[in-house]
Amino acid sequence: MDFLEVIEKRHSVRKYSDKPVDKEILDAIVRVAQTAPSSRNSKSSCFMIVEDKDTLEALSQMRDSGSALLSGAQAAIVVLGDETKTDLWVDNCAISSTFIQLAVTAMDLCSCWVHINGRVRFKAEPEGPKAEEYVSDLLGIKDGLRPYCAIAIGYPEE
Repeated sequence: MDFLEVIEKRHSVRKYSDKPVDKEILDAIVRVAQTAPSSRNSKSSCFMIVEDKDTLEALSQMRDSGSALLSGAQAAIVVLGDETKTDLWVDNCAISSTFIQLAVTAMDLCSCWVHINGRVRFKAEPEGPKAEEYVSDLLGIKDGLRPYCAIAIGYPEE
């Protein structure tokens, strides 16, 4: 499919089939994301592929709204920014995340972006625990790397 077809076809999907996504496809999607432009070519975006069902379930609980769909996905790519490389890590992550979603669509898969950065875990507690802290603890993310979003990936439910 050509680029304009990918753009027209891409949309958020929140329900996925049980068909697994091949590791080679997930690796190819990350390779595409690594080609995304970044501020001063800082390459401040990093990627973590999550396929383990228990981890996807735990990831789905990062927020009390908007993240539950991760439990039904076959995989997720967590996009991380290295704040030690540039102060524009958020912008770089957004560009990389868009590349991921376009690559997913081009490979006849579907996706949905779940935001992490700046989001609270519980809507009723706006000053309470943050999704970013939960995800960092869950995935053992080291200092300097900041979770920006998780992109659920799978084949659409029929």
